Amino acid sequence: MIRASHDRDELAGLLRRDPHLHAYELGDLDDFYWPYTSWYRLGDAVALVYHGGGTPVLLALDHSPGALTELLTALVPLLPRRFDAHLSPGGEAVLARHFGVEPRGTHLKMALTDAGRLDRVAPAGELLGPADVPELAVLYAAAYPENWFDQRMIETGQYVGVRRDGELLAVAGVHVWSPKYRVSALGNVTTHPRVRGQGLATAAVAALCRRLLDTVDQVTLNVKADNVAAIALYRRLGFTPVAEYGEFVVGRQTPTTPPAAPAPAPTTLPPAPAA
Repeated sequence: MIRASHDRDELAGLLRRDPHLHAYELGDLDDFYWPYTSWYRLGDAVALVYHGGGTPVLLALDHSPGALTELLTALVPLLPRRFDAHLSPGGEAVLARHFGVEPRGTHLKMALTDAGRLDRVAPAGELLGPADVPELAVLYAAAYPENWFDQRMIETGQYVGVRRDGELLAVAGVHVWSPKYRVSALGNVTTHPRVRGQGLATAAVAALCRRLLDTVDQVTLNVKADNVAAIALYRRLGFTPVAEYGEFVVGRQTPTTPPAAPAPAPTTLPPAPAA
């Protein structure tokens, strides 16, 4: 039977079998993220529900379709009414038996497998901190309005920004960073539309990766499979696709109430006979 798990060492042992696939989950074992997590295990398969943002996020990733199906089937009664989901291929079909499932596209997980390529790019940017959040909000509104940015992440000290004439024009940050578990995941990378194509984001990512490699062994990221420009950027820096997954918005279907039966037509009685 599926069970909740609270043993970080046990979970880390399972997730480290594929640190590229499970970089987010490994990072979320860190004290910085742990209070916002709920963990479930069925055999060696692990699922995480992360509660750190506005909407819970389910991560259920496994290369074995059978293990993924069994895990999700057992997990259904424990899931919230509405959540986002990152699922290995086939997982959406399991959830669709019980929920409405709205796809948000196929994504790739990429990992930095050739760090030597970072030397081909001149790094640029400065370290950002909490005081820079208002500027970041302006940049994301102009360049990446659908971005998911948790202001708490700036506290990791792993955000690099590029300015020109005092204006913040590009940024590279993280969704996950854990020196304890030696993993990181890039996120919230963007460039102002006015200066795209000038290599600012590439330079910021290169600077951030060099910084991350001082404290972690794995640098990973998620990217939409149809984002050709971003994938090309990451390949130039030494990243390689390592897995495919789908992102979905999931919500319990509201049972439909059958229409009420029509009221019977009034019966017309014949007139009473005269006395």
